[in-house]
Amino acid sequence: MNDDFVYLDELVPGIRWDAKYATGDNFTGKPVDGYQANRIVGTTALCTALGRAQEEAAVLGLGLLVWDGYRPQRAVDCFLRWTKQPEDGRTKQRHYPGIDRSELLDRGYVAARSDHSRGIAVDLTLCALATGEALPMGGDHDLMDPISHHGAEGTTPTEARNRELLRSIMEGCGFAPYTCEWWHYTLKSEPCADVYFDFPLT
Repeated sequence: MNDDFVYLDELVPGIRWDAKYATGDNFTGKPVDGYQANRIVGTTALCTALGRAQEEAAVLGLGLLVWDGYRPQRAVDCFLRWTKQPEDGRTKQRHYPGIDRSELLDRGYVAARSDHSRGIAVDLTLCALATGEALPMGGDHDLMDPISHHGAEGTTPTEARNRELLRSIMEGCGFAPYTCEWWHYTLKSEPCADVYFDFPLT
């Protein structure tokens, strides 16, 4: 692992995670290239900022549940290959019900280069601190649909408030949101700008 990268749980004790791409519980339907362990990795700067966000959430009786941090470039390449494969319907209804698989790149849900591969992006949600139960947000991780956009119509008042609460916490700790995905945040200060890493998560 690169010297500037750390395991999130070692720097932020008590944080919850579920590395979706190390499992079959993701839009490809199987573990993704480069994810050899169910751990979350990021730059020291990313993980330190997430520690601050965890502290802010804890004041409200909440915690963070992290789904992805650093993403090897080989995983991004795996996503691109997947978008070009014939539709098999296995994950479509859950993850991209309203568009064709081949459209995901043009719609901004899949990219050839990702902030995740620089170790400065994170996918996450809020959860109850006591139980770990995720708060309702109006759609799960990697639901590639307009309902996942910030400010989307169709969410309940509770879901909209929870999204805004997550956004407020994350922006207050130095992160910028991504318009199309309520769960995706990028650290504004980049220690490894323009470097896309490809070491596997082990």
